[in-house]
Amino acid sequence: MLLQSTIPRLPLHHRRVSLSSPLSSHTLSFPSGFRGEKHPAVRCSISQVHSYGTVDYERRPAAKWTGIYKSISLMKDREVSAVSVLNDCEKAGKKLTKWELHRIIKELRKFRRFNRALEVYEWMNNRAEMFGITTSDTAIQLDLIAKVRGTLYAEDYFLKLPDTSKDKRTYAALLNVFAQAKMREKAESIHMQMISRGYPTEPLQFNVMMTLYMNLKEYDKVELLVSEMRQKNIPLDMYSYNIWLSSSGAQGSVENVEKVFQLMEQDCTVNPNWITFGTIASFYIRVGLLEKAEECIKKIESRITGQDRIPYHHVISLYGSVGKREEVYRVWNVCKSIFPNTPMMAYHTMISSLIRLGDIEGAEQLYEEWLSVTPTNNPRIVNLLLSYYTRNGLLVKAEDLFDRMVELGGKPNPGTWEILAEGHIREKKIPEALSCLKEAVLVRGSKNWKPRPDNVSSILSICEQNDDMQSKDVLMGLLSQVGCFEDEAYKSYVPSTGGVVTVHDEGEDIYGDEILVNQLQGSFQ
Repeated sequence: MLLQSTIPRLPLHHRRVSLSSPLSSHTLSFPSGFRGEKHPAVRCSISQVHSYGTVDYERRPAAKWTGIYKSISLMKDREVSAVSVLNDCEKAGKKLTKWELHRIIKELRKFRRFNRALEVYEWMNNRAEMFGITTSDTAIQLDLIAKVRGTLYAEDYFLKLPDTSKDKRTYAALLNVFAQAKMREKAESIHMQMISRGYPTEPLQFNVMMTLYMNLKEYDKVELLVSEMRQKNIPLDMYSYNIWLSSSGAQGSVENVEKVFQLMEQDCTVNPNWITFGTIASFYIRVGLLEKAEECIKKIESRITGQDRIPYHHVISLYGSVGKREEVYRVWNVCKSIFPNTPMMAYHTMISSLIRLGDIEGAEQLYEEWLSVTPTNNPRIVNLLLSYYTRNGLLVKAEDLFDRMVELGGKPNPGTWEILAEGHIREKKIPEALSCLKEAVLVRGSKNWKPRPDNVSSILSICEQNDDMQSKDVLMGLLSQVGCFEDEAYKSYVPSTGGVVTVHDEGEDIYGDEILVNQLQGSFQ
């Protein structure tokens, strides 16, 4: 069923409904009434947990952990640790259970408060006898250390662990760290060590390796890992199939995508979840099969339960991509009726979808609504409108919006300045464009920012047409300043260094980057 203004919380069912599309002779059969999420348990694969992540906390009444979580998450002073909040609770006689602390950590990770989550763990470590630190805890700490302090610190943490703490969970955590950092050789080394220790009886480490090869666009290796799993009788779980679907879709074969889905449907140990249908829908949109894509989007809707916002955001975005304006607004209204507060990412998704649909008036109205409910003017929202204005020759309107954002206390990020630079490039105002790029470099937190290669190419082309060597020298100096010439991959895209220009693809979406830790956290009791 489709989302309505109020949605009853239905139990999970595993019945199958056949759905065929007139656009193809292939027939896909989809299950309905099933919830998909990204938190399966680690001790049994997703194939054995048909709720795909529905854990006890979703059925428990609100606990005292919520107030403590809010106190930690709202801390502004980075010099003050979350430990101070937990110490105050302890002094006040508030006894926290391990389940509650795990719930706090899970929520902090959900909203990318990785440093705070690590601080909670450090507080627990000092009371190890009280909380019984397990190897699952150690594995999640390893992941948090990588996110907060870097891959080398995580590797050092692993090497210093006692042998009793080095099991399949901590090895898998280190594998996941290397895979996310795209450190192929180290990831492959850990993968082989795990095989030699007899760990690969579950799909977890294969899923992590498949995700690595997906991100490296080495799709043939994904297929090889799937074949190896099947040969070794290692069951494919939900993640395995979803990554395999993404890999098949990335290669552009409708036949292969539908073949993988059919194999998935025939596997009685798994049920396709909303991510499955999101993957298929995205693929159909990419190859122009919009009617089949819309059928898949409806299947996503039938699988949304609980208090997870993410599926709603995907549905809104996908309906925007297939040109269904009415459906975008319908799901948006449903989402707002369910959740008391609407976060920035929801507005970002909605405004982005409306711009894609050409409904700029609706996008502007939603931006005004966003301003009325938020205390800050986030540049990520503003950048969406700025991009539309500059790409449609409305540079004056873009500059007016930029000025308004600054007046309201918004702080431009490097992307904001580069969008303005693009507007000047389109009008061949190179000095103004370079001035914007210089401002991007000066933004706090722009350490890893580099101008898009297609913008660099356009500036160079205009400079050569106008014999403007001075502006070209300024650009080269700026590229040198931000380390572009030290990045071989980046250099390969810049024409002046013998590269080929590419256009940045903002639409690519690969599922599965957080496989390991989501599985570990799904096992919290």
